[in-house]
Amino acid sequence: MFIVFIRTTILYSLVVLVMRLMGKRQIGELQPYEFVITIMISDLAALPMQDSRLPLLLGIIPIITLLFLKTILTLIQLKSQEARKIIDGEPCILIYKGKINYDALKKQQINLDELLEELRIANYFNLEEIQYAILENGGQLSVLPKNYNSNSQSSSTSENTSKTKEVQLPKILVSDGKINKSSLSRMGKDEKWILNVLKNHNINSINEVLIALYDTEGNFKYQLYDEFERECSK
Repeated sequence: MFIVFIRTTILYSLVVLVMRLMGKRQIGELQPYEFVITIMISDLAALPMQDSRLPLLLGIIPIITLLFLKTILTLIQLKSQEARKIIDGEPCILIYKGKINYDALKKQQINLDELLEELRIANYFNLEEIQYAILENGGQLSVLPKNYNSNSQSSSTSENTSKTKEVQLPKILVSDGKINKSSLSRMGKDEKWILNVLKNHNINSINEVLIALYDTEGNFKYQLYDEFERECSK
């Protein structure tokens, strides 16, 4: 029992030291390769702890090796921008001028519901408010609003207007070319109604629509699949 205690203490101290040498980052800020190294270190430390028959060096040597590899990769990234792109990847624009980059969503394996959830967490409920939404290498979503420069100046007036103007949660009617039946049922509407609404906006096929919704002010908004490319080509 005392041997297990000593082995656990040594491995724990080693892992804490290695994590400190890797730098002060939160889990959500780790790059993919750093996250993999962190998981592997925890697994390697757990094996000698669980089985006292395994030599202690079986955990120590791989952990130190991973620290060495992480240090080498970090030095390479400091010296070469191209290496940073290969190892870390590049930030990805998901929204530009209120338009969703659907190709980028597919490439990053993010669906519309996940994107809208991240925007709500960042206190953005309308796509029209967003100039840029960028997926960072660490997985965080950075949002630049359209009225970024005037936000601080108009904070007092916006507070006054928010008191008098009632807002509501957006109602998503169409997502990724499919009708959101639950939203329609809560509104007391059916599929025929949303198809008529789309026809009034010269949209003849539901398959053309990336997203259609009522925003926080009750205005009907939509985006077709090819609108992002058209916006970027202007």
